[in-house]
Amino acid sequence: MGNTKLKESKPNKDTNPYGKFREIDGSHPLKKNVPEAVVEYQVRTRHGGQVAFFNFDLAREIGLIPENHPNELTKELKEEILNTFSIVIINEYDMMNNFNFPKEEIRPNTYMATRYLQLQHPCKKGTTSGDGRSIWNGQISKGGKTWDVSSCGTGATKLSPACNINKKFYQTGDPTVSYGCGYSEKDEGLSSLFFSEVLAKNGLETERVLGIIEFQKGLAINIRVHDNLLRPSHMFNHLKQNNLPTLKRMVDYYIERQTKNKVWKNVPSDSKTIYDYFLNQVTETFAEMAANFEDQYIFCWLDWDGDNILMDGGIIDYGSVRQFGLYHHEYRYDDVQRWSTSIKEQKQKARYIVQTFAQIVDYIKNEKKKSIEDYKNHHSVVTFDKRFFDYKNRNILRKIGYPQKYVDFLLENCRKDVEDFREDFSYFEMAKSVKGPQKVPDGINWNAIFCMRDILRELPQIYLSRGLDGKVSEAEFLDVIKSSYATKADLKRSLRRDLKIRSYQKNYIKLLNKVAAKFKTAPEKVLLDVSMRSSVINKYDRVTGDSITTIVQKVMNQRPKLGAEEIQGILKEFTDYQNLNPDKDRKPSNFESEKEQSRLVKGMLQIVREFRDGI
Repeated sequence: MGNTKLKESKPNKDTNPYGKFREIDGSHPLKKNVPEAVVEYQVRTRHGGQVAFFNFDLAREIGLIPENHPNELTKELKEEILNTFSIVIINEYDMMNNFNFPKEEIRPNTYMATRYLQLQHPCKKGTTSGDGRSIWNGQISKGGKTWDVSSCGTGATKLSPACNINKKFYQTGDPTVSYGCGYSEKDEGLSSLFFSEVLAKNGLETERVLGIIEFQKGLAINIRVHDNLLRPSHMFNHLKQNNLPTLKRMVDYYIERQTKNKVWKNVPSDSKTIYDYFLNQVTETFAEMAANFEDQYIFCWLDWDGDNILMDGGIIDYGSVRQFGLYHHEYRYDDVQRWSTSIKEQKQKARYIVQTFAQIVDYIKNEKKKSIEDYKNHHSVVTFDKRFFDYKNRNILRKIGYPQKYVDFLLENCRKDVEDFREDFSYFEMAKSVKGPQKVPDGINWNAIFCMRDILRELPQIYLSRGLDGKVSEAEFLDVIKSSYATKADLKRSLRRDLKIRSYQKNYIKLLNKVAAKFKTAPEKVLLDVSMRSSVINKYDRVTGDSITTIVQKVMNQRPKLGAEEIQGILKEFTDYQNLNPDKDRKPSNFESEKEQSRLVKGMLQIVREFRDGI
């Protein structure tokens, strides 16, 4: 796999409880292992910042603060956060204009902006694109695991779209450009915080917000952490440039990083086989990710450049990320110059990313680059298609409420029955309003009309009260699944729709009876288990992108009265309430105990309910 060696973090011998902050000093092995993949910048202290939020739980998890540290921003902790993260780069504009900054404010180490492919750049080979307003602060390790740390809003780099479209360097904070000015805003950080913590609580890979440093006029530095912040686009640029040595070193770096972090097991040591292993891991990851996004209604604007996703399928850059309340499969984000992909197109984008990695692996192994078209039917792409539907089948059974042992049995022995039910489910899930496409604040949508979480939650309870022979009528079924978007015309009965309602219930009960027969238990007992689990999985008030946006605005309005510790407390209550895992211990939160709800908490819960069907 080459001579790529990752830097080992030095043990912390300092008795200072905040000594681990000193590890985050700009050092990162990528600078040495793949220097062509980074642009290094000196940085200086940025004054005027205050710690608006600090993720104590995440900081303990990565070893940044001691396990027994209270959720309290001590004076010393604030100083460490600001000293470590309140920085701004000295960029090309600064140097061209010979700006003189106090020497004592300039840090000794350089920090890196990374290069990667981005479709919004003029160059489609990734020669000028990458982190436009972010730098990587470095790494931190605990218990044999290493995390990457980066910050958004630390200054205008030469890799931003504005810099390359307009052919000029920008001064950090230039008011004539938005993204190209190099700054970030506090509401961006809070949106990413609330959204990513909810998704992480529910088992999805995502970067997480470690802290937010706020400045005047709503500006902020938003600090982010993940165990590996590489994206497919970090490799695709070198592929497009036919730069095999750099591409190979980048792939080697990623493989070794995943191995050292023990994310991958039984990694082969053979220099050829290891790349096949790498491709298999990518194929499996993106098949599961694409299925999960589709089934959980997560829109992340996946595209051919591999920019808006991490290599492990983790979510990054929450600016356009949304979780829909319904399967709004016609929604498109308007990015001024182009429209985004839709949620149902994300599968094909993920498939193309796998196809590109098949090209990469063949290029590395044989040192000859072939056309991307030669890999349309590559075995990894065929495997992707199969595994995508395997995960779709798994997901629908989990959404029904089956525990894992029932899921395993049905997938192994009753695949046709599972797919028959999934087809009925999809018929209703895909239904759209007769109104046609409608403008929404950030794009366009053709509203879905049925909330399938509601029928998954309510149907087992109805059967428990009536018995399995007490079928739900067509009119009652539609009354349960209708959303706030459904008009009278949308709910019109038809022969096909009535047949689908009957088929849905027939196939639902068929799966139930097969489980009962296999495990020698009464169908009613299986149904009771399903009902209890489904009430958690298919919670009535699940967050959407619109609800997060509105909640963040509510939190912003409470600043500065709402301190970092208070936000941490609210965040914990909110994410605990949005935990949809029925297998985890669940304690009643303030959200569920009305007597203990503060006015802010009550308002947040009301917002979630109000926007439950939206985008």
